[in-house]
Amino acid sequence: MSVESKKTREACCSKLKLFLFSMACVYFAKAFGGAYMKSSITQIERRFDIPSSLMGVIDGSFEIGNVLVITFVSYFGAKLHRPRLIAIGCLIMAVGSFLIALPHFLQGLYKYETSMSHRTDVNSTESTLPCLSNHTLVADETPDLEARKACEKAAGSSLWIYVFLGNILRGIGETPIMPLGVSYLDDFSREENTPFYLACIHTVGILGPMFGFMLGSFLAKIYVDVGFVDLDSISINYKDSRWVGAWWLGFIVTGAVILLSSIPFWFLPKSLPKQGQKQSKSTELATVAEHENFLQEDNQDHEEKEKPVSFQELAKDFIPSLRRLFKNSIYSMMILTYLVAVNGFIGMITFKPKFLEQVYGQSASKAIFLIGILNLPAVALGIITGGFILKRFKLGVIGAARVSIAASLGSFCLFCVKVFIHCDNAEVGGLTVSYQGAPQVSYNQQTLLSQCNMGCSCSIKHWDPVCSYNGMTYASPCLAGCRTSTGTGKEIVFHNCTCVGEMMTPIMNMSTVLGQCPRKSDCDHIFKIFMALSVVGSFISACGGTPGYIVLLRSIQPDLKSLALGMQTLIVRTLGGIPPPIYFGALIDQTCLKWGTKQCGGRGACRLYDANAFRMTFMGLITGLYFLANMLWVGLYYKIVKRQKKLALRNQAKENGLEGNSVGNGHASINIAKNKDTDKESTI
Repeated sequence: MSVESKKTREACCSKLKLFLFSMACVYFAKAFGGAYMKSSITQIERRFDIPSSLMGVIDGSFEIGNVLVITFVSYFGAKLHRPRLIAIGCLIMAVGSFLIALPHFLQGLYKYETSMSHRTDVNSTESTLPCLSNHTLVADETPDLEARKACEKAAGSSLWIYVFLGNILRGIGETPIMPLGVSYLDDFSREENTPFYLACIHTVGILGPMFGFMLGSFLAKIYVDVGFVDLDSISINYKDSRWVGAWWLGFIVTGAVILLSSIPFWFLPKSLPKQGQKQSKSTELATVAEHENFLQEDNQDHEEKEKPVSFQELAKDFIPSLRRLFKNSIYSMMILTYLVAVNGFIGMITFKPKFLEQVYGQSASKAIFLIGILNLPAVALGIITGGFILKRFKLGVIGAARVSIAASLGSFCLFCVKVFIHCDNAEVGGLTVSYQGAPQVSYNQQTLLSQCNMGCSCSIKHWDPVCSYNGMTYASPCLAGCRTSTGTGKEIVFHNCTCVGEMMTPIMNMSTVLGQCPRKSDCDHIFKIFMALSVVGSFISACGGTPGYIVLLRSIQPDLKSLALGMQTLIVRTLGGIPPPIYFGALIDQTCLKWGTKQCGGRGACRLYDANAFRMTFMGLITGLYFLANMLWVGLYYKIVKRQKKLALRNQAKENGLEGNSVGNGHASINIAKNKDTDKESTI
């Protein structure tokens, strides 16, 4: 019997470990896909020529998919085969990833915005250029109706709807993983092992975003139509705000990774014995009964769980279960705290690459790479550190709450410091500085015209930036007053640029080259300080992740665990995942100084932002949300302490009551004995 028991325990343990390994893999895969989506936002925005607010809607469609099914999955899924539901979810996620990549194969080649469509391509020959031969450009800006329709069909600008629908499918598929996976693990593992297991899963999972951002950074340097066009004929590089990387390729990769991660879940059982309990065929039923008794709350009878339950009976019990759940004030307050914090986090992670690009002059590729290689490992280390602290010091609910609130306050203080670290605006003639070099931020496009380019009949809609040797960027060669050029492709040099001579400190070289000018040298030093503070803040914030999650798990009734986690995901993702990219994007759009122009006319993606206004809007909004979240954490902590004191007093009262009953019972037995003796004496 002991040999059978040992073999059964080893088999159960191996299945739990297989589930733990599978959960780690699927967390990696879903995080890999999610991070790659975040890293591709800039590329998708440029490819479809859409504003940040619409890109926010597309990004928020992932949470829309979650909202559609999370309630049913978290409640009814807990009664069904949880590992198999997770496998089905992974399959749906993979289909969604492939659907996102589909528009690349349905639309034509990418045609970036340029004002130089009429230039000659004869190498090393001098030719007349925009200022003298650009008069046809104004006519080209307003094509006739038939040409516009043909243009829109060829451009396929409305194909972003596939990205929207694919992201919804990704959200639907991701739904079962967290509530069903975590509840399955917590149900069948030792209570003291759960924090460590969760920390391991989240640590492996955090490698997913790191690799996702690294893949995004790598593909952002590869031209979108690689293999279909001659790259030598492309006049822009990956640092240009019109450049679009091979965003579609990453979604094919992420779809394949998610598909592979689903395989183990098809072979896992519906349930497992509780870890650490002795199991044999003769004691299996007793163990199941003991496990069900553990899940009882408020002396409620849960023997019904052993019987088949119909869908109608489950649905009938749903509303009462919700009422019980939200009567728990600590759970409700934790949901509100998470909701506010997630608003700030989602807004930050969605537009942080764009923030680094516009405020610190980094390329989209470098910004994505630095987030993946610096911030995310710090987050992983912070998560495992938080789990280790809980296990090492055996902290209870109050101890976990203290760790979480300390981490939240510490990271908030560092974030406040980062608000004041920034670089100056890029010097762009007519937008951030006057043509004479004086600081002058203008949202009026007419300021792009000046005396030096007035005779050139320049279009103010185009964005084809050139850099002069005095460090100023001009919106196009025409607006720089350039009259001739030499070279082709990326090597074009424009000469005799009259606006360059307008500077207050005149220079002899009146030439410009393609692309924006780099930021001032001190900006690199400032950027390094910002990133260092960002990494430390990410580590401190992540240290509170696992403790905060444990506070949530331990504050809810065991039989409502899956429903509670599902409702948390529903509420946080509905109000914390969908709105932030939209309202963050809409507010960021308000700081745009120069909008691009679509192939067929109309406003496209933003090319240049007012860096100072962008910073104050972006960082100020996040700071406000984090401040509110910390205030809620303080109130939540006092509520947790108050409840623990009540529980301690109640337990003490119960113990005293039991002692009193035992003493009272003792006195009663003595009196009965005395009465019996008296009766005997009287009888005698």
